Amino acid sequence: MSLRGATKKPAAQRKSVPHVEAAAAPRKRMSVEDRERQILDGAVEFFSSHGLDGQMRVLAQGIGVTHALLYHYFPTKQALIDRVYQELFEGRWKPEWESLLDDPHLPIPEKLTRFYCDYAAFILSRDFVRIFVFSGLSDHYITDRFFDLLRERLFPRLVRETRKYRGLKSRAKPSSRELELLMGLHGGIFYTGIRRWIYGQEVHGAEGSEQDRIYIEDRVKAYLVSAAIVLDSEAAPPHAARPRTSPAARTAKGD
Repeated sequence: MSLRGATKKPAAQRKSVPHVEAAAAPRKRMSVEDRERQILDGAVEFFSSHGLDGQMRVLAQGIGVTHALLYHYFPTKQALIDRVYQELFEGRWKPEWESLLDDPHLPIPEKLTRFYCDYAAFILSRDFVRIFVFSGLSDHYITDRFFDLLRERLFPRLVRETRKYRGLKSRAKPSSRELELLMGLHGGIFYTGIRRWIYGQEVHGAEGSEQDRIYIEDRVKAYLVSAAIVLDSEAAPPHAARPRTSPAARTAKGD
């Protein structure tokens, strides 16, 4: 029989095939704290890879949130950078470092070595080093704030301990020569992080790490010997009688 002549069944009698739509994956609801942490972690990674001049819209896409949601949590880009600074820079500062440097019972070389070993472990991370350098190439906002922290809470203590090592009790304001000599130590330790995270060059030695105590201890010793020789010799007036040198300076000179 021809199919053309067949009568169609009424719609009510035809077997219906239900239309099944693919269920949308439920959107995960995050707490305010978790969402802020997601944005903050994403911002740290974004800024450390692309610099502080990266666009917020691109950041939002990379994190997986809408542009509007990003601005809901951080109304301006500067507000987000402030939060990154507090998290990555101020947040890593340990009050115990100041207590360590203020300890009158530890030998000064040991004190400085312990401090810089722990400081390097906390500071010389990829995110810290790269964002710090990017800030220096941009508006200096983060670098200026962090150097203010160093000038207030670290450098005066290091100068004080250096003077003690030289046998001095002076409480005068640090001289430019003292500060520049100190930056040779401080900057040299930070430079090991730049070698790794900016230049892609590791420290010498297959098992080496910029945080190894032996390297930091060598830098501290070299700094203290230099301070004892260079600064003591510069302090003497021309044609004056040879001043009493500190025990550290006599040891360094081989007296």
